[in-house]
Amino acid sequence: MEGLEGANQQGIVVYECIRCGIRTTSEELKSLPELKCICGFRIFRKVRPPIAKRVKAI
Repeated sequence: MEGLEGANQQGIVVYECIRCGIRTTSEELKSLPELKCICGFRIFRKVRPPIAKRVKAI
């Protein structure tokens, strides 16, 4: 889907279906009557932002 890369940077949570890989936002999932992908699968994973955190070494 278009624009989901920018959605992560704006603070919107993006989920990805484990079976088919379609990405949806939390707002799109809230509008549905039940938590289910269009393929019928109910297991999603939260997509992490592409930014890697740097930790200062001690």
